[in-house]
Amino acid sequence: MPAGRRVAVVVLAGVVALSATGCGLFADSGPEDAVNGFLDGMISGDAAAAAFFTDSPDAARTSLELTRKALSPESVKVAEKKVQHSSGAEDGTATYQVTWNLPRGRAWTYKADAQVHSTQSGWKVRWLPTAIHPQLATQQTIALKSEPPDLAPVLDRDGLPLLRPQTVVGVVLDPAKAGDVGSVADKLGAALNRFEPSVTGQSIRDGVKALKPGAGYAVVSLRSSDYQQVKPEIYDLPGVRFSQQDRLLPDDKNFGKQVLPAVRSLVEGQVEGAAGWRVVTLDPSGGEIAELHSEHPKPAAAVVSTLSVKAQGSAERALAPVPTASALVAIQPSTGELLAVAQNAPADAQGALALSGRFPPGSTFKIVTAVAALSAGSVQASSPVDCPGTATFENRTVPNEGKFALGVVPLSRAFAKSCNTTFAKLSTDLPPAALTDAARDLGIGADFVIPGLTTITGSVPPANSVAQRAENGFGQGTVVTSPFGLAVAAAAVQSGKVPVPTLVRGMAATSSGLGKAVRPEVLDAVRGMMREVVTDGTATLLEPLPDVRGKTGTAQFGDGTHSHGWFVGYTGDLAFAVLLTDAGTSKPAVEAAQRFLAGLG
Repeated sequence: MPAGRRVAVVVLAGVVALSATGCGLFADSGPEDAVNGFLDGMISGDAAAAAFFTDSPDAARTSLELTRKALSPESVKVAEKKVQHSSGAEDGTATYQVTWNLPRGRAWTYKADAQVHSTQSGWKVRWLPTAIHPQLATQQTIALKSEPPDLAPVLDRDGLPLLRPQTVVGVVLDPAKAGDVGSVADKLGAALNRFEPSVTGQSIRDGVKALKPGAGYAVVSLRSSDYQQVKPEIYDLPGVRFSQQDRLLPDDKNFGKQVLPAVRSLVEGQVEGAAGWRVVTLDPSGGEIAELHSEHPKPAAAVVSTLSVKAQGSAERALAPVPTASALVAIQPSTGELLAVAQNAPADAQGALALSGRFPPGSTFKIVTAVAALSAGSVQASSPVDCPGTATFENRTVPNEGKFALGVVPLSRAFAKSCNTTFAKLSTDLPPAALTDAARDLGIGADFVIPGLTTITGSVPPANSVAQRAENGFGQGTVVTSPFGLAVAAAAVQSGKVPVPTLVRGMAATSSGLGKAVRPEVLDAVRGMMREVVTDGTATLLEPLPDVRGKTGTAQFGDGTHSHGWFVGYTGDLAFAVLLTDAGTSKPAVEAAQRFLAGLG
């Protein structure tokens, strides 16, 4: 080696190159070396290494870095690489296929080419943005844009929409930019209170006080139609900003308020689908120039709920005119699918009464007492029983409503006319846990784990005293149930087994604490007795409707001067329970049941 000449070994992105002083860098390199060095740097993400093998390293490095930042690839692969160069020529052409493997399993593959030429520093890639992509030009950048799919709707059992994508506008107050926060809060509260009663000037001020420094306060989310109404009043308020997103909502914001929010939360992960994406070129101002690649969004399949728009709507209309808190639950006995969970506005103000309220069931519980007595073999539906106006059990006097008396009548008639004294006596002749067991046999006291819902069926503790058994026998005493629990019991009578209720198809529910199957002859007797309630008992208002069977209930609460009204029953493959709190008697509940069933068409 001549004196004054030294050799350095340089490793760049997997390429070993020789650098010599005193002669041109890479003077002995070939076009393949330049192409390999450039592509290896692009593959590894080393923009400086790739740019080193170009004739304009600063421009190349900038473009390569911006491209990689925009795409954020998990890996880059190059295939089908070819370099065409004639012996003795000072230039050549490279062709290759590039695959950008992007997050979430996306891949973008295309063919590109680059020119190479001999320079004093050796062979170099002639820098043009087309070396990255054939449609990328000078002063342009690449961008990756997501194309979110429309949210899939939630349909009812008949294919009608329960929830569908709608635009929601979020209203946020930034106190740092609001100036007089109190004044802005009062104006927001005054404008928004009609859409959300909980939003007031004071609630906004309280929310702002609890913020961390620099944070904004989310005041409310509005449907797009509501936002358009109030926009003139709030849009120009200082410190107020707005955001938009799509959410699954019912067409009527008051529809299914006790159950549809649970459905939405339950299916959020199923309705988003797979986002589409596009690779585009942008001009220096960020304007889109050309689309290089696109994958269309793939919406998720619609989710199907067990609910029925028709049943839910009819239930809500049936309860709407009732002045006191009221609830209705409907179930399909053959499947356990929930058809409707409805409450009126006074009930909504108290919580989820339909699914987890605990109320004395009154005479509707005579269904359970009848099952217990018939199962014990002590009576049959035709057995003669006494129905005095009052009866005393230990120190507890049990009256019939208005102290009516029937004398000695068949059990079925005492059931139809709702004789408290008869069923109190039947209960006292049974073991302490007989009603507990019979209730579990019909699902009351059992536990159901239904995805999306919290439910309580009720509680029927054993009664060790005669007086307690007497009170429990007609649904007073220590017995409590929910509309949900009594709807399950009515469904069990209809179908012959306790159904396991479900809310969304494909999402199974589980049960625990169930009793044993009730004997068919016992259920047949109870079904006949429930029919007599409608044809010749306390619910004759329902007789014109097709084959309705059920039981009324008047349940005292508090100091005994007020009563809830119930009707529990079934018709065909529809079981339901209606509760009207503080209704005085069962008559308003029967009237609500009539409105509900008539509304089904």
